[in-house]
Amino acid sequence: MNTQPTGRVRALIVDDEALARGRLAAMLAEERDVEVIGEADGGSAAVKAIAGKRPDLVFLDVQMPGLDGFGVLRCTAGAHRPVVVFVTAHDEHAIRAFEVHAADYLLKPVTAARLREAVRRAVEQVRSVPHAENARAIDRLLARVPETPANAARIPVRHGDGIGFVGVAEITWVEADGDHLRVHTGSTVHILRETMAEIEARLQPFRFVRVHRSAIVNVDAVRAVEPIAKGDYHLVLRDGTRVRSGRRYRGTVQSIMR
Repeated sequence: MNTQPTGRVRALIVDDEALARGRLAAMLAEERDVEVIGEADGGSAAVKAIAGKRPDLVFLDVQMPGLDGFGVLRCTAGAHRPVVVFVTAHDEHAIRAFEVHAADYLLKPVTAARLREAVRRAVEQVRSVPHAENARAIDRLLARVPETPANAARIPVRHGDGIGFVGVAEITWVEADGDHLRVHTGSTVHILRETMAEIEARLQPFRFVRVHRSAIVNVDAVRAVEPIAKGDYHLVLRDGTRVRSGRRYRGTVQSIMR
C-alpha cells in the first residue's frame, strides 16, 4: 500500500552550524510544497528527531563532529528512512557516491536556484517512490561510503531491563560518579559499570582524551578552551557543557588547542 503524502512534505534540517540551519530554513520557507518541522544541531539529535518526528524529507549535513551524516543514516536504519538531500562542503568521496546512486546533494554555500531544483526532485521522490525502494537506495549508497572507526564502534550500556548500544561518535564526554560512569550523548546520560581506566582504553583510539581524573572528552565535541586559575581550563563542549580539566592534564588540554 502506498502511503506517500499528498500534502506538504514534512522536512527536517540537520546541521551543526546554527547559521547554516537558519539560512536553509529561511530559504525553505519560500517553498510552498515543504514544511520545516524541526532542526537538529548534530548527529545524536538527528537520530532522535528522525525516529521521533518521522519526517518525509531530511536535509542532512555530511560533515558533522562526532556522528556524521552517514552515521546518522546507519543509526536510523531500523527506525525510519526519509528521503535525503545531502548537504556537503567538500567531501569528494561522498559526492562520487551520490552521483553513482543518483542521490541529490547540495554544495555549500547553498544557492536558491540549486535548492529549488533539489526540493522539486525530493518532493517528487517523496510522493512517488515507495518507502522500501528509497530505503534500499540509501543502503546501497551507505555500502559505498566506508564507515569511520568512531561511527562503527559501539559501547554496551544498560537499557531498561536489557543492554543497548551507544555509538562512540555520539559520546561527548564521560565522567566518573562514585562506582560508575556517566556517559553523555547530548542531553542523554547512560550509566556504565566500568572504571575510568577501562573506558579510557576503549575510547583512546577515537580522539577521546582524559582531561581530569574524573573526566574524558571527545575532542571533536570541544568548541572552546577557556583558561582559569593555576593552569586549569574549562573545555566548552558543543552543547554548552563546561568540563573542568585537572592540572596534571594541562599538556593534554594544550595539545587540543594547537
